[in-house]
Amino acid sequence: MNKHRPNLPRRQFLRLAAAGALASVFLPARAQAPITVVASFSILGDVVRQIGGERVQVVTLVGVDEDAHAYQGKPSDAQAVARAQLLVANGLGFDDWFGRLARASGSEALLIVASDGISPRSAPAHEEENEHEYAHNHDHDPDHQHSAHEHEHGHHAEHHHAHRTMATIREMIEASTLGGNVKKNSLAIFEELAKAEGKVHGVAPDEVHFHEVGATDSIADIVGTAIALEYFGVEKVFVSRVNTGSGFVECAHGTMMVPAPATAELLAGFPFYHAADAKEMTTPTGAAVIRALATFAENLPGDFQPEQIAYGAGTWDLSIPNVLRMYVGDYQGRESQRLYILETNIDDMNPQDYGYVYEKLLEAGALDVWTTPIFMKKNRPATTLSVLVGEAEKESCADIVFSETTSIGLRVVPVGERIEAARRTATVETEYGEVSCKISAYKGHIVSLSAEYEDCRRLAKEKKVPLKKVRADAIAELRRRLGE
Repeated sequence: MNKHRPNLPRRQFLRLAAAGALASVFLPARAQAPITVVASFSILGDVVRQIGGERVQVVTLVGVDEDAHAYQGKPSDAQAVARAQLLVANGLGFDDWFGRLARASGSEALLIVASDGISPRSAPAHEEENEHEYAHNHDHDPDHQHSAHEHEHGHHAEHHHAHRTMATIREMIEASTLGGNVKKNSLAIFEELAKAEGKVHGVAPDEVHFHEVGATDSIADIVGTAIALEYFGVEKVFVSRVNTGSGFVECAHGTMMVPAPATAELLAGFPFYHAADAKEMTTPTGAAVIRALATFAENLPGDFQPEQIAYGAGTWDLSIPNVLRMYVGDYQGRESQRLYILETNIDDMNPQDYGYVYEKLLEAGALDVWTTPIFMKKNRPATTLSVLVGEAEKESCADIVFSETTSIGLRVVPVGERIEAARRTATVETEYGEVSCKISAYKGHIVSLSAEYEDCRRLAKEKKVPLKKVRADAIAELRRRLGE
């Protein structure tokens, strides 16, 4: 996303990405363009500006080299806050400072905060607040289904909050100014979480209710993760066995065993274990990220060359090191997972249904879906439906084929080997706006360049130019940057 990466620790950038994610998702429902955003920190302002594009005007208070703790404010700050639709802070006391200034200026801006030790949250800045919490007085229906995900964020009985459904969150993300890949990955994670919560509560995924605080935190965690992966050009994620912890955890519905029900659903078919202290070591959100984006690897893949190793430390003092280790590097593209092709011949199905079947299979994790026209006995025209799946998705995709098509049998063909080109993403600036592109290389040579369809489609509609013109300009700029 950013062609000039800030010289910040990744942990700090992830907080900024979380706040920027909230900004991009909440803004479309709150205000019409142009939108004025006041950001507490210059790099945070850059993140919001890059996500919001031309429709966002950003005012920043503190530069990268300034001491935020010593900031005294300027006369122009009150004017900026008064006309802003959004205030974005990364902690350092700016949440309280913004709140006081917003009340004094009569601002009704949305306040979003992301910082260490404070969950990203949103609340009208003019409401009454105590020093570290916002008071909410929304009506609450005691019969509402709450997701087990609420236990991640502390559902306190004395606070009454509104809820957002999965359908609402999907609409917010789709209406946002996020890039195509970020939207796709964000929705994939949220949909995995909603499917698991829906199964636990016996409701359809789109009807799952996320508690207001839980929904806001989830948007920050999930969309912020998708932004960070795009920003750092991460194309593939491998995860080893997951330590879920053990014992019990307090949820909205009472005491639950670890892993929590939604976490257990999300990790079904994925190797995990229990070790050390009786604590919850994997939350539903973390499990949803793994389910949607990661591939299991017992060890580092043989064709993976690590370039950097990083550690993220938790706050609990445990009997084992409470750290998450991450390797970042170059992956040459040879898969070690078992792959299969599910195949069936169909001659009596309405052809209009194939598009829907494609969508269902891809949502379930199929790596690819395709159809081939054939002739069967008695020279009847028919179609071969083929589905490429991993071990974990084989059963669920077979279920979809049987339930959504007229097939009464499947051939399961093991794939002996699958060779992939290594892929990286890059964002290029065209005269129409930013376009995310994909660079594919095999044995050290570039073999393919492509532009993200959703970005090209969006810019073509906004600028009223042919989509192929946007795509051609993006590829031309990418070739120029690569020196071709």
